Amino acid sequence: MNNRIEKVRATMKAKRMAALIVTNQFNLIYLSGFHGLAGDGCMVITKQHAVLITDSRYETEMKVKLANTDIELVITRDYYQAAAEQLHENESPVGFEDSLDFATYQRLATLFGNRLQATNQLIETIRFVKDDAEIQTLTKSAELADESYAALLNYVHAGLSERDVERFLYDWLTSHGSSKPSFDTIVASGYRSALPHGGATNKLIQSGELVTVDYGFYYDDYTFDMTRTFAVGDPGAELKQAYAVVQEAQTRMIAAMHSAAIGKDVDAAARDFIKEQGYGEYFGHGSGHGIGLDIHEGPILGPNQTQQIYDGYVMTAEPGIYLPGKGGIRIEDDVLIKGTAYELLTHSNRELIIIK
Repeated sequence: MNNRIEKVRATMKAKRMAALIVTNQFNLIYLSGFHGLAGDGCMVITKQHAVLITDSRYETEMKVKLANTDIELVITRDYYQAAAEQLHENESPVGFEDSLDFATYQRLATLFGNRLQATNQLIETIRFVKDDAEIQTLTKSAELADESYAALLNYVHAGLSERDVERFLYDWLTSHGSSKPSFDTIVASGYRSALPHGGATNKLIQSGELVTVDYGFYYDDYTFDMTRTFAVGDPGAELKQAYAVVQEAQTRMIAAMHSAAIGKDVDAAARDFIKEQGYGEYFGHGSGHGIGLDIHEGPILGPNQTQQIYDGYVMTAEPGIYLPGKGGIRIEDDVLIKGTAYELLTHSNRELIIIK
């Protein structure tokens, strides 16, 4: 944790910032190592000190958690008053995360006035690069994705509802080491698979339909994000062809993922191929994003994205084709950027699997 705080201090120094108040739940997890602080505290970082402010519910646990760090602990119910008391009146500017809610901003404005300075993704940008421990955890998380998908394929058959599939994944993952979903699991079958974010419903899966499952679950605070599309019975030539196009588009996209690659160029590797095959109008969303503590981290991979990706980033690659009223396909994997190459963290079969 000390190394992470030093990285924050280096960025603060470059921005000539005297102090930073951290309120984002994922940033608090990143800096303190304790997920229980979501909404129940803040951290103040200055050139000399890092102070975690929370209440008595977490005192015993945090004393143990912070024992081998340089982070000080303050216990109070008035988090932001305590934050103000940690700073001298001449320490300015005081950075705050522009993602905080308006009520919290008003409270900080009352305490700090014109000393406040908004920051945008200051810590999030540091989080883009995963250290060895994070990569190890993400790798284990991805293993659970693969294992759960293999189990799902042995479970699914015509006549099940989309909610049955959702429940199966939840039960399997939470009984094999995952803590909770990182977003609402998407299960969309038949015509509903053409809905990119079609949440599970009571619709029954029929023979001849495609089924798209897009899900992420936390393991030790880090989430995987994987999508697979399979068929229950033969879906027909048109959907098989569209599937083949998505599979090839994703292969090309992943091959373009290397350190210093530009987001729009990685996206184009998939998007241009889909367009060349005549499906351009049926692919409307971004093709990838970072993952880690949060299900959607930066940078984003899309046609207008100029940010670069670098060694240590973990990104998704998730092109798709969605044919209204017929069906849709998305294939998504988690990819670790490793210099001029990449490493797939998810390894589930990418071929079109047809369940008889």
